Amino acid sequence: MPFDLISRKSTHFVLWSPGTVANAPVLIIGQFQQGNPPTLAVANRFPMTPAAGVTGLWEIAATSCGLVDGSIYHYWFAVQSTNPNRPGGPIPCTDPTAWTVDWRLLPPPLASPFIDEDRQPAAVVLFRDGLLQPSDPGGEQLTLSDDPLANTLPQNNQLVIYELPTAWARTATGSVGIGAGSFQDVRALIAAGATGKNLSDLAVTAAGNTYLTDLGINALELLPPADSFFKREWGYDTAHYLAADSELGQPDGNSWPTTNRDLSDLVKACHQQQIRFFVDMVMAFSRNEAYQHIAFDQFCIDDPAHNQSDPDALTSRSTSGNPQIRDGFGSTLFRYTRPLTASFYDPESGVDQPALVPARQHMYTQLTRWMTDFHVDGIRIDSVENVANWDFVQGFKDRARALFAQRWATQRLGAGADSHFLVVGEELSVPLALLTQNRLDGLWNDHFRVLVRAAVRGVNAAAEGEPTFEWTVRKAIDCRNLGFTDGTQAVNYITSHDVEGPGRERLFTSFAKFAGFAPADAVRRIKLAFTCLLTAVGVPMILAGEEFADLHTRFDVNGNVSQDGGKQVAPVHFELLDNVNDPIQQAVVLLRQDLLAYVSRLVHLRTSSLALSVNDTSFLHVDFNDGKRVVVWQRGPGSDGSLVIVLANFSDFNTDTSIGSSAEYVVPNWPSGRSWREITQERNVPANFAGREPIFAWEAKVYVS
Repeated sequence: MPFDLISRKSTHFVLWSPGTVANAPVLIIGQFQQGNPPTLAVANRFPMTPAAGVTGLWEIAATSCGLVDGSIYHYWFAVQSTNPNRPGGPIPCTDPTAWTVDWRLLPPPLASPFIDEDRQPAAVVLFRDGLLQPSDPGGEQLTLSDDPLANTLPQNNQLVIYELPTAWARTATGSVGIGAGSFQDVRALIAAGATGKNLSDLAVTAAGNTYLTDLGINALELLPPADSFFKREWGYDTAHYLAADSELGQPDGNSWPTTNRDLSDLVKACHQQQIRFFVDMVMAFSRNEAYQHIAFDQFCIDDPAHNQSDPDALTSRSTSGNPQIRDGFGSTLFRYTRPLTASFYDPESGVDQPALVPARQHMYTQLTRWMTDFHVDGIRIDSVENVANWDFVQGFKDRARALFAQRWATQRLGAGADSHFLVVGEELSVPLALLTQNRLDGLWNDHFRVLVRAAVRGVNAAAEGEPTFEWTVRKAIDCRNLGFTDGTQAVNYITSHDVEGPGRERLFTSFAKFAGFAPADAVRRIKLAFTCLLTAVGVPMILAGEEFADLHTRFDVNGNVSQDGGKQVAPVHFELLDNVNDPIQQAVVLLRQDLLAYVSRLVHLRTSSLALSVNDTSFLHVDFNDGKRVVVWQRGPGSDGSLVIVLANFSDFNTDTSIGSSAEYVVPNWPSGRSWREITQERNVPANFAGREPIFAWEAKVYVS
């Protein structure tokens, strides 16, 4: 799929600015000069001119700028600010379609009314063989030319997604750590030959260790990897949409960021281990993004609360009787509804088009970059409610799928592209109309979190309006009972990165700190929750650290997990898996190691079992007699005839084993004539014991035939 603006970028510096421009933009270009602070050396200024035959596109040919072949350049576009809070003044802006940004180089301090936050980083480009090319400041480039074929990666119905904050592990800051990972550190979790860069002291990133590969997950979802404004946070303040995060590409000790190389190395490492690569995209709002100065009103809405009649003011949940204002969470909202009133250049088609909505085209541009250059295999759209416009959401999904289909066809892989790519949205009210109207492939299923957390506490999910325990479990295990029509439409999770508020915290913190369970009791219930997650209909997702009962170490003044308490800089505490000398703490370490092994066995089952890849689910048995809460469900048969049966005990009931070998719990209707293996304990089950084994409190058994 040719994309005109991206094609033009290979020969010209281009700035798309639909609307009236008071003065022609100016290209400021030179070379990075080390210093304190660094400066732009051999700087030149070149006025840009309107591109021929179209309206609203400014350009200058690279060959007209006196560039030296094989050299790296840093540059800005100088414009008159259109930001309503900083009107009229001249400002150097980052190229809004920059492939690379370098936060080491900022423009000099700006005159009032600008503030220091308005200083934007220089864009970076390589000029070679007469063409402008993506490059890191040291000349490093993308490394995906020998990426494995897309059909070697798992299908949607076999996925187990691992949700990872890229700045994911601790660095010491007093008594409490903050996230300090990098793309190289993430790669060390996957590739045997890679080692941690910032986090080389952790066992999980040591040479030869492949933590995520061993865990068995087959999809890695990074919290937003596009370049963001705030350092050491999760990335939900995207500033430069076509550039990978500069800080995550500059580990400690590196003199410059190697972002393009490091991220493409990470993607290739994933693909070599048959792990799909998902990215989280934040498109509702941005922080200090260039168009907030270049063409604010065309791309952004300032304060929707003060103008609710603006077509971009309200969320997708709003009704005529219940208007709900879009929330930028401190950032600036994009416009996705109000069109331009005249025809302007369309970055996609390359010709003037009427009624364009510029922010949509901007996001289609960044989508093309990520799909083409970084070989993305799946996308999560953040805060669909605040994106608000479902036509845009569908257009984005359709283009993403078309770009993946093009990659598939280029590799001559025949049929099957549709089942190897997924676009899901995060909207916690779970509006199924996004699926029935074909706007998205799937949704985050937040109902699952509520249902399973209630079940492993032994109560019905009152927060979901569910009056019975049985249907609390049934709805969790089979998302079709919630209105989904296929398992690939529902991304299930026990915990997500959104850990703020009661019932959302990490499970171990929720159980041990807030509910008062002893560590062994907490881990027992976490195992039960993971059994539900990994045998339910849907696409399971694991928040990094939950597989070994990670905990929160950062709280606000009220003792809660919150933004003020530092949730976005909290690390994943992989060191909790390391043995210690203290016998009391070592007992908890052993619990965590046992939990990790338990979860890994279930993850490997989930990614390999054909019975778990289909929707077929039946409930064989429920028992609520004498205080018991026992539920038995069957998944499959798969296309190979296989079955998975789960016997789950959500109560304190224990089989009386004092009577010896005759102790048993009988499950009526157990399928006969099959051989069985119990997965959680890795043991074969004699045919005469299948469906007749003892059960114990807050335990699940998973049988495979």
